[in-house]
Amino acid sequence: MLSDIEIAQKNEMKPIVEIAEKLALSEDDLDLYGKYKAKINLTRLNHTFEKRKTMGKLILVTSINPTPAGEGKTTVSVGLADALSHLGQSAILALREPSLGPTMGMKGGAAGGGHAQVMPMDDINLHFTGDMHALTTANNALSAFIDNHIYQGNTCKINPTTITWKRALDLNDRSLRNVVVGLGGRVNGVPREDGFDITVASEMMAILCLARDIEDLKKRLSQIVIGESYDHKPVRVADLEVQGALALLLKDAIKPNLVQTLFHTPALVHGGPFANIAHGCNSVLATHTALQLADYTVTEAGFGADLGAEKFLDIKVPQLEKAPDAVVIVATIRALKMHGGVLKTNLKTENVEALKKGFTNLQKHIENIHRYGLPVVVAINEFSEDTAKEEACLIDLLHALAIPVAVTSVWENGPAGGVELAEAVMKVIENQKPEFVPLYEAAATTVREKVEKITKTIYGGSEVQFSKTALKQMQLFSENGWEHLPVCMAKTQYSLSDDPLKLGRPTNFDITIREFVPKLGAGFIVALTGEVMTMPGLPKKPAALKMDITEDGKITGLF
Repeated sequence: MLSDIEIAQKNEMKPIVEIAEKLALSEDDLDLYGKYKAKINLTRLNHTFEKRKTMGKLILVTSINPTPAGEGKTTVSVGLADALSHLGQSAILALREPSLGPTMGMKGGAAGGGHAQVMPMDDINLHFTGDMHALTTANNALSAFIDNHIYQGNTCKINPTTITWKRALDLNDRSLRNVVVGLGGRVNGVPREDGFDITVASEMMAILCLARDIEDLKKRLSQIVIGESYDHKPVRVADLEVQGALALLLKDAIKPNLVQTLFHTPALVHGGPFANIAHGCNSVLATHTALQLADYTVTEAGFGADLGAEKFLDIKVPQLEKAPDAVVIVATIRALKMHGGVLKTNLKTENVEALKKGFTNLQKHIENIHRYGLPVVVAINEFSEDTAKEEACLIDLLHALAIPVAVTSVWENGPAGGVELAEAVMKVIENQKPEFVPLYEAAATTVREKVEKITKTIYGGSEVQFSKTALKQMQLFSENGWEHLPVCMAKTQYSLSDDPLKLGRPTNFDITIREFVPKLGAGFIVALTGEVMTMPGLPKKPAALKMDITEDGKITGLF
């Protein structure tokens, strides 16, 4: 069996200008990054958008709570877009960029898999067009400006002990979670405690993914709160007067990246926030651009629907000003058996009873999406160890709830393996009109009310416990007029609760908020639950151990 990268290396890509032609874009609309990658020139696009009066249909792909290996949500997204194209439809993908953290860590690459990949997968999984590096540079430039401001006289009267802005790196590195900077005497700065977030969990990433244009980007950058003054007033980037410099560093990163799938479906791969510790959606610019360029846009939100989809619907949709026309929930038989109590080592053994028990996890996610007034299609992502009895059982359970379901085999069969899903999604879009209802009205509810609404409605929890720190912060948010902002929950992806060991559909549990992080530039407040970290660590045997490059430049082991 060929690996993902071996399949990709056997594929022959088309020049990116040919892919652009499918979208009625010319070479003048592109900033070329070699033969097979390009950024879309946003200034040129305005003219193209004027010609198209209506936006296409939006399909959001999400999933049940995943196993540590993931459930193939990106693979299904790619396969669905390819299948729509295969059926003669005008389709485009809008995906996130992979992070080097999980690429080098536990999960390996994140550009799809098998015969449902975006290309060139090696570039996309590694340095791509440099967006991650630009974000990391802008993030750390701000840290340098902050420390220099304090060193040069501190006219803003920043209290170094209150600085919340952290440095960033797009790798998993637990050693950098807590550091001390400015050591070595006065010539080296003012000593203070600091730390690193992974770039994809940074506010800089969130801002890039929610900004609508350069002016909006600068406005959001200016609103970043980096800490407090000695008289307890928030200090913003605008006070340091460096928003222009930061925007300059992101002038190319803000442009969506155009690539292609193995089967030459256009794909906009742009932005990459995690969904367990950030908002988990690709950029508003990329999704909006895709909606202007094709009849069907397939996008994904990270991890389970309790994280990525909730944040897509409550944080991204208000900025995008477009709700999904249909939502695909990806489920795997192996994950449902795990939610039913089967150990990871026994998932290949048939167990229909465990599948029935674990089905409650999928059922909860379906209920949640229906709560938003959106139609659902379930995609069963097929694995070789699935049995006919298990598959039939899952289909019967979904039919009993009148939920459209399709078995997908896009990893093995490419577009042909996604035709059933594509037809089911098109039928739902044609026959079921979405009536989107947000979970909460951000401007009319307090931070506490938002957290409680998410916990009780989406997670199925009982109560929310707030630490003393969190209680003090909520009081501060009220005093500063930040209550109107949506909440971005940082929570384990493996469970509906904040305990990764509580699988299935847990009940009678509380969620504990240990701390909040206000991200005024992004326009939301992060609520940290449980033990979730904003800088992950590497596993005992990281995926990097299998990666190599030969003398002739051939890459091996990249998933």
